[in-house]
Amino acid sequence: MKLNFFKYQGTGNDFVILDNRNHEYDGLTNEQVKFLCDRRFGIGADGLMLLNSATDYDFEMKYYNSDGNTSTMCGNGGRCLVKFAFHRGITRTIYRFIAADGLHEAEIDMDGTVSLKMKDVNNIEELNHKDFLLDTGSPHYVKMVNDVMDYDVYQKGHDIRYSNKFAKQGVNVNFVEQKNDDEIIVRTYERGVEDETLSCGTGVTASALVNFHNEIGFNEVIVTTKGGKLSVEYDRHKDGNYSDIWLCGPADMVFAGCIEIN
Repeated sequence: MKLNFFKYQGTGNDFVILDNRNHEYDGLTNEQVKFLCDRRFGIGADGLMLLNSATDYDFEMKYYNSDGNTSTMCGNGGRCLVKFAFHRGITRTIYRFIAADGLHEAEIDMDGTVSLKMKDVNNIEELNHKDFLLDTGSPHYVKMVNDVMDYDVYQKGHDIRYSNKFAKQGVNVNFVEQKNDDEIIVRTYERGVEDETLSCGTGVTASALVNFHNEIGFNEVIVTTKGGKLSVEYDRHKDGNYSDIWLCGPADMVFAGCIEIN
């Protein structure tokens, strides 16, 4: 089978994208996805996305991890797919698309920044003083640490992800250093990739929610990842719930091409 593919990245989180509005790639198998995401034998990516048609929405986002399995929401992937949709002629002031965790809205600023509205978060479980568990479209474990750039993210993340509590379903593990009230540094071990990625949108979002600086009302947290900077804006309410959560940052095309796969 011949595929026309596009490669996009958002702060170093990279994706293979296929335009599937004509159902050309409905038969794509998990093994084929795994091959396409392989950095030595395929194209190379943290994940693969299909741009699908969807009744009552601008499009549907279908996301696969690099291990070939379908997965839950990917924040940077969603931002990249919005930019891809724009490049494919879907032009909107506000985009409305459906993903694994429900409806999302997005917009593209004049400078090319893509802002993606994430799902509301109504529960953050505090496991201990510096560890938290929450779902921002994908499940995330957030651990506060010192000197995060010198931290053994792979081994510590692997240990938590494959611990008895999380081994079956998996969890993404974020290690966070707080620089000041409204700025953090985040490194993430991603399930499905089973390694550290340069950035993780839902992980950045989870980390920013844990690190609110205004007890009530509007918050903006600047997040530095190994792949670049993102910002997360949200409202925090008296009951500890979070709404109007927006993940904002760059999303760019890297290259396009064709590939033959079995």
